[in-house]
Amino acid sequence: MIKATNDLAGGAPRTAGDGTYDVVVVGAGAAGLNAALLLGRARRKVMMIDAGEPRNAPASHMYGFLSRDGSDPATLLELGRAEIARYGVRLVQGRVEAIDHGYDVRMVGGPVFQARRVLIATGLRDELPDIPGVRERWGKDLLHCPYCHAYEVRDQPLAVLGTSPGAVHQALLLRAWSDDVVFFTHTLELSAQDRERLEARGLRIVEGRIGHLVTEDDRLQGVALTDGRIVPRAAVFLFPRMVPQDELLTRLGCANDGNGWVTTDRTGRTSVDGVWATGNVIDPRAQVVTAAGMGSAAAFAINTDLLEEDVDHAVQRRRAEARGDGR
Repeated sequence: MIKATNDLAGGAPRTAGDGTYDVVVVGAGAAGLNAALLLGRARRKVMMIDAGEPRNAPASHMYGFLSRDGSDPATLLELGRAEIARYGVRLVQGRVEAIDHGYDVRMVGGPVFQARRVLIATGLRDELPDIPGVRERWGKDLLHCPYCHAYEVRDQPLAVLGTSPGAVHQALLLRAWSDDVVFFTHTLELSAQDRERLEARGLRIVEGRIGHLVTEDDRLQGVALTDGRIVPRAAVFLFPRMVPQDELLTRLGCANDGNGWVTTDRTGRTSVDGVWATGNVIDPRAQVVTAAGMGSAAAFAINTDLLEEDVDHAVQRRRAEARGDGR
């Protein structure tokens, strides 16, 4: 990775005292908030921009986060916003249109904010299959992550929809939470090996295309196939297509891994000077607690990078004063 020097901005490095923010954080989920918290505590001038579209908004509970297990995801965000405000972090509601090298952060229909460093924490979006009932039940009794939600539906009749290759692993994993797991092949062509593995784990395989999810009184009742069969189920899991919301990063020219995901080092530093990324925008497997930790790591690295620039600038100024040129 390249050492962030802001050479692309031209001239001397920007300083927070000239109206420029040390860091602009785009995205106010767990990753962005935790980064802003640490940077605020480091007495950096920080702005956070939030489009108000958290990925886990449909979920009423969040699990696997120490001290917050079972809490409302919205409560975590609310607490986080209150905490960063204590350290002077400015929170702006809106959407970023583009980031120019330099770095000017342009809002949609709004002002331009100048930054020394930028942290992108815009997350990802889940693309769901076009099956009637899926969007309505998403985050309720239609679930994605076994680690996040399977314990709450343990020992109940469960199902996995074969809408992507990842569904096979998901089904094999779910068997640990229930003895009654049905795998619906739907549009997925199972290999002989996958079929053997599923059956060896005690999963029942149901062939045929899924027609819709059956509900009654706002509760899932089962899965209906296009041939008229209905298989009663208490909860259904599917593996959505996860699409990183990384347009800001790709427009800047950040390198990717060839599979559509921007690459970074362990701290979240991208291949573009002064630009970091953290959370689900670079890691689809990051849970809320993981994303928060990634934000913390990015904040440490960004502050260290700024410190190096501050010190270099101070040394240059001191040398200039010693030469008597006053610059």
